Amino acid sequence: MAPVPQPQTASASHWFKASACHISRLLGTRNSGRRLEIWRMGVVKYAEALVLQNELVEKRRVGTICDTLLCLQHPPTFTVGKRRTLHNLLSTPAVVRSMGAEIHQTERGGDITFHGPGQAVLYPILSLRDLKLGVRKYVEGLEDTMIRLCHLYGITARGRMVKETGVWVSDNRKKIGAVGVRVSSGSITSHGLAFNIAPDLSFFQHIVPCGIADKEVTSLSKELSSSHPLQEQAVVTEQLIDCFVQQFGFEAFNRPLTVETPTQS
Repeated sequence: MAPVPQPQTASASHWFKASACHISRLLGTRNSGRRLEIWRMGVVKYAEALVLQNELVEKRRVGTICDTLLCLQHPPTFTVGKRRTLHNLLSTPAVVRSMGAEIHQTERGGDITFHGPGQAVLYPILSLRDLKLGVRKYVEGLEDTMIRLCHLYGITARGRMVKETGVWVSDNRKKIGAVGVRVSSGSITSHGLAFNIAPDLSFFQHIVPCGIADKEVTSLSKELSSSHPLQEQAVVTEQLIDCFVQQFGFEAFNRPLTVETPTQS
């Protein structure tokens, strides 16, 4: 596989500065309803997104921001959950680097997975305590978010599979969406879900996706019939956000304009 060209990415510090005005507008109203701030971030390096999540988790824990949803994509990246199942990486780190991909170990639940262009990633920074949700119901809500999206395109999907978290299609043989979450002190969530719109699925050949050897990974573009043509990825991503908002019952939410990434010299 040839190395993938690296998209221009944004830094966590840039996004904090660019979104400060949006956060400050909400500080006085964060308890007035189930308000959700949505950050549309484009392509962000995994390490930068992790730093941003950690900082936002602390801000949400002390109540200086409202519930927040990060919407982004990553450059090609393999991530390993807190069980450290590196044996499910089938290629050497040198081969992974030669493809233009990175490897990161994380503290989320779940096994190894892949993130890359063509995959919509949602990282909710939510207070489960305020939402009156337990972790299991929250995970099921993330699955149902992706199931709602599949239904918009006439695709039958299901979650709640025993020991197989995520969303499955084609008689439960193919995985179209992954879930991996972390719940920190104060019942604040991070990490989240990844839905395959039209990624390069060949990257998944280098891992045992989610530690499940006998099933495939698929995408919305691959599963669609001619009667349901695929919308542009940006449209599908907006539909995914809408499904999330509906699933968790957020009554009011901001949609701040995407701030352009500074030009790199």
